[in-house]
Amino acid sequence: MSKVDKSKRLQRGLDNRHIQLIALGGSIGVGLFYGSSATIQMAGPSILLSYLVGGLVIFTIMRALGEMAVEEPVSGSFSTYANRYLGAFAGYLTGWTYWFMWIVVGMAEITVVGVYVNYWYPGVPQWLTALVVLILITLINLANVKAFGEFEFWFAMIKIVAIIGMILLGLGIILLGIGNSGQPIGFDNLWIHGGFMPNGIEGILLSLVLVMFSFGGVELVGITAGEAKNPQKSIPSAINNVVWRILIFYIGALGIMMILYPWDEIGMNGSPFVLIFDNVGIPGAAHIMNFVVITAALSAFNSGLFSAGRMLYNLSLQNNGPKYFGKLNKNGSPRRGILFSSFFLLVAVVLNYIVPEKVFLYISAVATVAVITSWTIILITQLKFRKSKTKEDIEKLKFKVPLYPISTYLALIFLALVIVLMAFIQEMRIALFVGPIWYIILYIGYKMKTK
Repeated sequence: MSKVDKSKRLQRGLDNRHIQLIALGGSIGVGLFYGSSATIQMAGPSILLSYLVGGLVIFTIMRALGEMAVEEPVSGSFSTYANRYLGAFAGYLTGWTYWFMWIVVGMAEITVVGVYVNYWYPGVPQWLTALVVLILITLINLANVKAFGEFEFWFAMIKIVAIIGMILLGLGIILLGIGNSGQPIGFDNLWIHGGFMPNGIEGILLSLVLVMFSFGGVELVGITAGEAKNPQKSIPSAINNVVWRILIFYIGALGIMMILYPWDEIGMNGSPFVLIFDNVGIPGAAHIMNFVVITAALSAFNSGLFSAGRMLYNLSLQNNGPKYFGKLNKNGSPRRGILFSSFFLLVAVVLNYIVPEKVFLYISAVATVAVITSWTIILITQLKFRKSKTKEDIEKLKFKVPLYPISTYLALIFLALVIVLMAFIQEMRIALFVGPIWYIILYIGYKMKTK
């Protein structure tokens, strides 16, 4: 194997604990702490079923990615695999779409930070908060990967501890009446406001769109493979643990939320977590939760910018992006890709200035199409990956997809259903126009590149 110039090689500075928390950090953010309001309004308490079904699909997608990442641990992950097993255009489309997804998700994250800050300081414009956050997180990403991993570890840890604390405190309120004059609240709120499925099966189906947006980010495990110290051990561990932890955090946290507070009174004015504790009457709890949700958004945005910079670096190495992005700084970080991504994130600052009240839903719609594109390509690539192997090679695989190929095909059908459902949600339809335009732009760019 030929030696690679150190200036073009990412450092393996991420421990298992970093990888676990980076994946959790990317997927437990705006979708849970802010977007959950919209999903609850769609499905009521039955939203818990939506997260359970969505979580099972995510498990299949993650195992498909893990099967390839353990065998071939490279930075850029599924873009590299798509390039190798589906062809050059697939790698090109996957890499740029995933970069685009994190730019859009990053816009959503810094948007809601502005909303959270307004809880304390109503006079601070959302666009100003977005700008400050963008500058701060960009500087963190320019440090070496170990420093980034350490920062993300503690940021993600704060929100995980807070969610666990909220679940335990919520159970105390429900069962023991803590903060409610000793009167247990009970579980009645799950069914006395129109039933467990107030909007029927239609509500559950429509909620799946935002539920899948909430799970966007779990595939970050694959992106970290190129910088993991022991990918054969850390990647399987991270994937298996991340999926069930996310299910516990989402279903547990939202379940407690809807038991404590009538689902039909949870609105879009700030984080529902903060609003709940504000109404329970526990001194300081709402302020603590507001700090936590700000930390959660910063953590998810931090993971997203990390991923965007690495994807541009990988595209450069594949000859699917400008060579400009293939150079690392002295800390081993893809500085040029990070700064390029940050420049595009300035769009969020502008949108928060022009239409602050509608930014979140528009952005989440476009991000959902982008992330579903990435997940679809992961599944299709894994099918091709398997078909390229001999029977002996398959037996040697260390981290196989359970129930292959049935599970993979069912996951693909589910993702197609989510795209169809987007047409029935007014705020989401914009993504069905933006998506094809983006793909046409990529196709033209690819044809120009090959010429």
